[in-house]
Amino acid sequence: MSSELSISRVLRPRNAAKTTYNRYGFLYDLIGGQFERSYALTGLGMLNIQPGEQVLEVGFGTGHALVALAKAVGDHGKVVGIDISERMCAMSWRRINRSGLSNRVSLYCGDAIKLPFNDDEFDAIFMSFTLELFDTPDISRVLTELKRVLKPKGRLCVVSLSKSQREPCIERLYEWVHRHFPDWVDCRPINPIRALSRVKFTILQAKLQPMFGLNVAMVLASELDK
Repeated sequence: MSSELSISRVLRPRNAAKTTYNRYGFLYDLIGGQFERSYALTGLGMLNIQPGEQVLEVGFGTGHALVALAKAVGDHGKVVGIDISERMCAMSWRRINRSGLSNRVSLYCGDAIKLPFNDDEFDAIFMSFTLELFDTPDISRVLTELKRVLKPKGRLCVVSLSKSQREPCIERLYEWVHRHFPDWVDCRPINPIRALSRVKFTILQAKLQPMFGLNVAMVLASELDK
């Protein structure tokens, strides 16, 4: 696996990311969301949500996974979502209302660097195409926060672009575009397994699938020793 130093930095401030998603969030499903959905569904299957569980989704976008999670937890479960964009929150809430599942879902607009939740609150956490939006030094901070709010032996599933060992041409081109046009290509490949292991998560399962010449990792982890 590539060294951490080879991961591109995210130079755009998080406030700028928030502005971009607030401005162009209505295009998300048309441009990128439809390509990401099959990988998110694989990650949701790995997470294996059970009825009655308390589940958190970080970076829920336009809310497709929120609906799936709300169906999975049943009448006695609860789904909580947090996203940095007010526009994404509004779009997701409309989708949840249309699904008739609003009684099972609560949404927060905020930053995953500091989550507004109690310690040991959630049975499971889902994070799809979101961790790679954070600058490299902040990845461990986000995962540490997720670890704090996750119950002992709870599960975390991260779906993200994954750095290749050989860095094929398409990956180098993608990262070049990311560096020069961060408003349009705001994520980049990271090392999710290494990042999770660094903050003492235990890796339970990992899958790797291609997406237009890039790799997508779906990693299921737990803090078994908590």
